[in-house]
Amino acid sequence: MRLSAVHRMEVLRVGLTLVRHGETKYNKEGLLQGQTIDSSLSETGLQQAEAAGFYLRDVRFSNVFVSDMLRARQTAEKIMQPNSSCLGLQMVCDPLLKEKSFGIAEGRRVQDFKEMSRAAKESFPGFTPPEGETQEQVKARVKKFMEKMLQQIGAEHWHVRRHDVASTAAAPETSPAEGEADDGVRGIPVHALVVTHGAYMCVAVRYFVEELHCSLPPGCDKKHMFSLSPNTGICRFTLSITKDGSRFIVLGMHSVFIHREDHIKQQEQYSK
Repeated sequence: MRLSAVHRMEVLRVGLTLVRHGETKYNKEGLLQGQTIDSSLSETGLQQAEAAGFYLRDVRFSNVFVSDMLRARQTAEKIMQPNSSCLGLQMVCDPLLKEKSFGIAEGRRVQDFKEMSRAAKESFPGFTPPEGETQEQVKARVKKFMEKMLQQIGAEHWHVRRHDVASTAAAPETSPAEGEADDGVRGIPVHALVVTHGAYMCVAVRYFVEELHCSLPPGCDKKHMFSLSPNTGICRFTLSITKDGSRFIVLGMHSVFIHREDHIKQQEQYSK
């Protein structure tokens, strides 16, 4: 019997942690913000961001990418402050990470948005109000950001962090999450923190699963996977990337956990 050859390839393991921004006054009142309303965090939102920072304080990050909107930048600052690995790291503010534009619905109630979608006989939340972004347009921004991030991380870390593996072992490891803040990224020195927005994260996660073939965490269904993350909800992924000519490409992707809010629950317990 002839055995097929096992090829060797160089692979860079990368952790990716997505965090939704903390609560704003608009979130609390059930109003859409989108892009035109650049609101700051509420007092609760600041506490949520501080709780996320405390929760992630011992998790090592090598890169930080943030939406250029105020609520995301404030959240990222609170997460970075207690984390020694973030000392000296540049917070890269990128408009590609902005929230989805809701057009004429921005500043109005989420309930109004749902009624608009029903009147147009379109599904919620995929409905696009006049002057708003379509899901495909948001996905195009997600893809552009991921490509940009991938090339930056590859250029910065490939020569010192890559390692040689068999092609059959190129996919990210899929060990179950243990409920620890560093689940999935222990021993992975390249780890990007990305702070962005709720609707944007919904589109990004769907893109990861449907187009990058990201595997789901054990016991997680797609309904939960594609749902809206809570304020400062944390989603973690691991990627294996390799070099194809002059470009870096994703070989495999795994979701470690999705919409984790342990820090919020702990904060609520302490405040009682």
